[in-house]
This record gives sequence, structure tokens and C-alpha cells, in this order.
Amino acid sequence: MTKTAAIIGGGVIGGGWAARFLLNGWDVRVFDPDPEVERKFEEVFANARRSLPGLVDVALPTEGQLSFHSDIADAVAGASWIQESVSERLELKHKVLAALQEHCAVDAVIGSSTSGFKPSELQQGALRPEQIMVAHPFNPVYLMPLIELVPTDMNDAALVQKAKDVITSLGMFPLHVRKEIDAHIADRFLEAVWREALWLVKDGVATTEEIDNAIRYGFGIRWGQMGLFDTYRTAGGEAGMRHFMAQFGPALKWPWTKLMDVPEFTDELVELIAGQSDEQSGHMSISDMLRIRDNNLVSMIRALKGQDFGAGALMNGHEKGLREGTILAARVADLDDVSQPLVTVRRAVPLDWTDYNGHMNEAKYLQAYGDATDRFMEMIGCDAEYIAIGGSYFTAETHIRHVDEVHAGALIEVRTQVLMGAGKKMHLWHEMYEGDRLLATGEHFLLHVSLKDRRPCDPSDGIVAALERVASAHAKLPMPDGAGRAVGQRP
Repeated sequence: MTKTAAIIGGGVIGGGWAARFLLNGWDVRVFDPDPEVERKFEEVFANARRSLPGLVDVALPTEGQLSFHSDIADAVAGASWIQESVSERLELKHKVLAALQEHCAVDAVIGSSTSGFKPSELQQGALRPEQIMVAHPFNPVYLMPLIELVPTDMNDAALVQKAKDVITSLGMFPLHVRKEIDAHIADRFLEAVWREALWLVKDGVATTEEIDNAIRYGFGIRWGQMGLFDTYRTAGGEAGMRHFMAQFGPALKWPWTKLMDVPEFTDELVELIAGQSDEQSGHMSISDMLRIRDNNLVSMIRALKGQDFGAGALMNGHEKGLREGTILAARVADLDDVSQPLVTVRRAVPLDWTDYNGHMNEAKYLQAYGDATDRFMEMIGCDAEYIAIGGSYFTAETHIRHVDEVHAGALIEVRTQVLMGAGKKMHLWHEMYEGDRLLATGEHFLLHVSLKDRRPCDPSDGIVAALERVASAHAKLPMPDGAGRAVGQRP
């Protein structure tokens, strides 16, 4: 079933929303009178296509269809999600929302990207106020998972749940803000830090670079994976938050901050900050900085995936959903036909899999084939539950051949053929493709072992039956070119 989103407003945020929907298989219809909107979107999409697929270890859905429209009625036709991302002027938003509701479906979600207005303000004078809610993202929308979802008592509960479900399906986190407030939750923190930073620069205490260093080398890393309260909880030692509050609570009465006071925004202050910022980062173009930002975000979130924590746990859950209903979630017993090599990996090459040449590095070929072997083991029943009771396969020998170049962003597929599967022994042949282009091969010989004494032993009857079924079917296939070759032997 085709899902359609309408993006109203084509700035940085609108472009990020469009990319997030598009790369998750939605058709996207865009309305923006800017004659440059298509060019600007293409720049955002290029960055998104390069980075977003690398957040998950399975392929994203087939990219949706993108279209641009000069009429709002055309843009919202058939859309079940409409995202308003026009300038932060309430009168403009009211005008746009009124035009949307003249033409959109009554059961479509209308989300606003506003960072400051309350949903009740957006709903004023609306034809159907129950349809409008705040869905505030963070830049870049195609990578950052948080959405502050802010409804009012007028919003239909079923529509709010629909909004949560859609956001979750995009690999994002819907933070349901229970009580509306100006600037929601996250931007209120950012505003507090921003005000304090302005004073520190104005008073000559720190430069823009020194403030950024304090954040990126200090609490920013802790906040990025644990947040504020869990960070302070750990600072309290074994006694936790109560000890932390008792120890540092008195500091709240000290005159450390000027949060209720704002420095006058004079031309001199603007020039001071802009000049320091130019000195700090002027050697890089904005395009360079955006690529570095995306590289860092992908690497950090992927690291958190390994720990199944924070944003990484969110991506792991999204990845599980992407696998459902595909061969990557199937068992051999569920497959009617196993006569051809089985797809065991289908994913994009992430940014952190490449080396100084821009190629996928040698270790990641082994990781891809290791993932393929693990997936095949799951398919025959050697899964986490089986391993927990004491049996598994250990790799005894591996041979990898590099046939063609692989770059970041390439959609790779590993197809696995069983060369032998009998008793304790399993001999697998993996071929890695990008489309029809063979990239590499991997040959693996494994032995089934008991995890109790680490000695070879026979697998369970269920695993034997599944493995022998595939091995028997694959025995009718030609022997792969390169199987059994020693290092250095080429076709």
C-alpha cells in the first residue's frame, strides 16, 4: 500500500522531513513557491541518501516517488501525513493551515514543525482544530530521531496515536509532550544554554570555540547517550540521585547563571560572535561541515547500536521492523523453495565502513560475511535461544576474495550457498553483489561445538534436518568459481 506525505515549505527542515519520508518508502509531494526548491532539496537528499541507510544493518524500503507542486490542493491530494514547515510567523501558519484544511483528507495528520508556538495557538480559528498538532523535529531531520509531539485536549486520541505510529515507523522517537508550553521541551534547554553562552562571550570569559570545546569534549558526549538526569544519577555514586541532589542542591542558590537576563543584541555583540565563529570554522565550507556532522552522527548512533542504548536501541528496534516480512526474518522451514542461494544480508554500506581510499575496508568484508553466516545459522535454527542452551557453530577457516570496489552507500546483497552440510560440518559460500555486479566472495568452513566443553559435537535434529535440506538442494547448483582456491589464485 502506497503511503503519501505532503511537505509544505521547502527549507532545511522541510527538506529533511521529505528525505526521511522518501527514504522510508513514502511518496512525497512538496509545495513551496521558491523556484529554487528542487535544487535545494536535491542537496539535502544527496546527504540523506549517503548517510541515513547506514544507520541500520538492513536495507531501507524502496525509495518513494518525489513530486513538486505549485498548488496546495495538488500537494495534499491523497496525503495521510501533512507536515507544515513554513516560517515562524503565526499569521502565515494560520493562512497555510487554513488552505491545507480546505483540501486535505479529514483523517490526515497535520503536523507543524514549529519550534516555539503552542498547538493551541496553531489551532485558533481552524476548520478542524482536532487535526492540527505540533511535530517538532531536530536538524538534520533525516538522521536525528527526536520528534516533540505536542497535542491539545482538542486533538482526537486516535489521530495522536496514528501520529506516534507513523513517527515510529520512520525510525524516530515521538516524545509526547503532555502539557503545552512555549518552545516545548528541548528548545527551552537550548535557549538556556544559548543565553549563558552569549554572556560568556560578551563578558570575555570564553570564545565561541572554547564554549564549543566545553560541550563537545565534556557534557555533550554524556548527554548524547544518557541525557541529563541519568548523567547526574551516576554522578551521585552508589547513592544515586538523592546523594547528588543533597551534594549539589545548595549550588542552585549561588549566582552562577544569568538565565533570566539577556545581553543586549547589539551590532557589536553580533560582530564579536560572528568574527569568532569565522575564525573558529571559516576554513570549512558549510557543505563540508554538514558532511562531517552527518558522518559523526552516523558513527555515534551506530556505536550506541552496539550497546543497544539510547538512540542506538531505537535504531535496533527500527531495524527489527524493517526485517519483518522479508527473507531476512524467515526460517528455512518457512520457505517453500531453497533451491537457489539464500539472501542473508541486504543493507547499505555505512560511512564508517570505508577506509582512506574511500573503499569498504577489509575488516568490514569479514563483518558482512560474518553477519551472513549468523543469519544463515538463525535460518536453520541455530539462533540465540539455541546458543543459550549450549550449542553453536565455530568458524574454522575463512577465505575472502575482493573482486570489485565497494563504496559507502552501496546497497549490497550477500547470497549464501551451502557447499556441504552434514553432521558437525558446515561449508558456506557467500557472494556479495551490488545489483548484478559481483563485489567479493567469502568461503567459510564451520564446526558445530558444545559450548560446555568447546569440543565438536552433533547439532540438534531440527538443525540437521534444515541444514541437510538446503545442502541437498544446493548440491544441484554448479560449484562456484573460486571455491577451494588458495590465496593468490585468480580466475
